[in-house]
Amino acid sequence: MDGSALAAYPLDGFPDGLSPRCFILERGGLRVALSDYGATILAISLREPDGGWTDLLLGPPEPAGHAIRDPRPYFGATVGRYANRIAGARFRLEGREYPLPANDGSNHLHGGPDGWDARMWRATARAADGGGPSVRMELSSPDGDQGYPGRVEASAVFSLSGDRSLSVRWEAVSDAATPVCLTSHGYFNLRGSGGILDHELELAAGGYVPIRPDRIPLGTVEPVEGTAFDFRGGKRLGRDMEAAGGYDHCWVLDAPGGESPAARVVDPDSGRWMELYTDLPGLQLYTGEFLGGTPGKGGVVYGKRDGFCLEPEFLPDSPNQARFPTCILEPGMRYDRFMRLRFGRLPAR
Repeated sequence: MDGSALAAYPLDGFPDGLSPRCFILERGGLRVALSDYGATILAISLREPDGGWTDLLLGPPEPAGHAIRDPRPYFGATVGRYANRIAGARFRLEGREYPLPANDGSNHLHGGPDGWDARMWRATARAADGGGPSVRMELSSPDGDQGYPGRVEASAVFSLSGDRSLSVRWEAVSDAATPVCLTSHGYFNLRGSGGILDHELELAAGGYVPIRPDRIPLGTVEPVEGTAFDFRGGKRLGRDMEAAGGYDHCWVLDAPGGESPAARVVDPDSGRWMELYTDLPGLQLYTGEFLGGTPGKGGVVYGKRDGFCLEPEFLPDSPNQARFPTCILEPGMRYDRFMRLRFGRLPAR
């Protein structure tokens, strides 16, 4: 394929009863592979000057590995109904307590053990035209799904634009008040393989969310000034990583939805860069602290900190944190949020 194109084919090796497809989108030197299992991004590849391609996204050895739930890195998946953690696997809403399944110690993580990353989504592909190729994926989540109230109709639309950007727009409606927070859980390595400690990250965020040892927020937002969490001027991921104890934290963005990127990452070795734009209030940085020993693409066994995640989201445990931006989707409202990833390469020296 070249120019602006889309193709689709079936994926093999999934458990009985699952018949997912792979959709290939390509435009302007960016190629993206998607699956309707988990509304998952399987690969994001950038064309090299010699005509070859480098995949910047980590994943299992074969696409069917996305259906393995233990261990469960959530490679490239759309996670929901609520991304990140909910303390004590429960929350109160409108005077009622809702217990949720605990799948991260005593806490609830990424929508539970049968979250949206482990569902078949209904996919509709749009052939390439002036707007570029795109795939719309839809999911119906019934009332009581993983303990959450309300029936939710959700969608994720993936599209490419000519400036080597992948845009993802999440939408949802509910017939009852319920927490909703969707994100994409891709693990990136702009070098293609190896460690990420030399990647340089800049975050447009003056505050971050301190957490307990079990990664549940303390309930405050603290300034990054003078801490290991200050990425405002850009720095190597590895510079203050040990002082931070590794990164699995959420930053509060200064100006979500603005024209400037919320995050910019550069790999000085290859010159490849990535920018992330979003209108969500928070951005989770996870540096693969539990990735070590995970089988990966091409027969590689990933090591700890071989990939990083940048996940736009509401703040973790927001259903239990009155001071955090509200994540409650009310009947008659529409959840409408976006993420855009733009890729490029620094000029050769």
